[in-house]
Amino acid sequence: MRETLRSLRRPAVGGAPAFDLTYVRSGPRGATPVVVIPGGPGLASVLPYRGLRRWAARGGLDLVMVEHRGIGRSRKDLDGRPLPPDAMRISAVLDDLVAVLDAEGIDRAVVVGSSYGSYLAMAFGARHPERVASMLLDSALQSTRDVGLERQRLRELFWDADDDMARGVKRLMVAGVAPRVVLDIVRAAYELGGADLVLPLLRHRPGLAWKALGAYATRDGGLPRIPGIYEFDLVGTIAFRELGYAGLPDGRPLDPALTYLPLAPLFPPFDREPYDLVEAVHAFGFPLVVLSGDRDLRTPPAIAERVASSAPDATLVRIRNGHSALDTHPMALLNATRRLVRGQQTLLSGDEAALDRLPRKGLSAAFPALLLRVAHLDALLRRRVLPR
Repeated sequence: MRETLRSLRRPAVGGAPAFDLTYVRSGPRGATPVVVIPGGPGLASVLPYRGLRRWAARGGLDLVMVEHRGIGRSRKDLDGRPLPPDAMRISAVLDDLVAVLDAEGIDRAVVVGSSYGSYLAMAFGARHPERVASMLLDSALQSTRDVGLERQRLRELFWDADDDMARGVKRLMVAGVAPRVVLDIVRAAYELGGADLVLPLLRHRPGLAWKALGAYATRDGGLPRIPGIYEFDLVGTIAFRELGYAGLPDGRPLDPALTYLPLAPLFPPFDREPYDLVEAVHAFGFPLVVLSGDRDLRTPPAIAERVASSAPDATLVRIRNGHSALDTHPMALLNATRRLVRGQQTLLSGDEAALDRLPRKGLSAAFPALLLRVAHLDALLRRRVLPR
């Protein structure tokens, strides 16, 4: 695979020092380049997505990925110190994207954003529409106000329903398991594997599978950081100051506003969103694909439906998936992107079943099956009937 790793000097602006921004470009040159923006904020671009770039190159895609300021190879200033909070602004991240396009001589690109990356993609489209050839939003994140849609979907599934999932969740609450932990783990299990994964977790006392999901999904008072992979400690400033991650709980069960509250004292309070993206998409003059997973609980399908109905030239693509196809079903995202690059995005509505059948690659593809096996092992251990 042809891959070029480059650094771009970013100047000191306001209270933010100069630093070297890293980006990577891979695949054959020729067709309209594709800028892929991962989620988070906190996910790096260079290390976690080497497989994605390899698969994209085989499919003929010219991919650009920018290491988000404050993460991985773009983490430190020229003196080797971590970038300060003043450097963490969405407007500055958008400026970084423009600078990379300019450095690569790219007039217009196909912009692909996943989760938090979809917020950046839409903000980029609102601020620099002349640089966008087309756009794909995966698990669209559009407004801090959409926490109401998250609450509604979570409670429909796990609290108001008259079924084994809702009854199991209530039993855990009565047993004294912390409501925030129940929410984080059950939500992650459902997104990864649906009811088939949730139910075994709820039928028995929390065991190994529960602990594994807890390590994957829950937030405590510490700052999560896996160097070069996921680094929230610096860019969390954007999450709290501009995206309202410290939401206001409404006092009812299963409130997603609880998820990041343990980290809130470590970051600035919410100021305001930098863009009104609900309104901005009405003016998008470029083709837009909105990719939505039916099990997505963090950016539920209602958001994707609203975006697709608001943009002038939008195609809604529904797949059987949880949150972020970039991370959990990358082949579906890459195939949808290839259609978009070729101007065939209107065919995607008829391709949904074919996208679902594509092989699921990467660590996230193996994780649900592994969790399910561990959950069944937990059940056997509880009954003391391990097979010989």
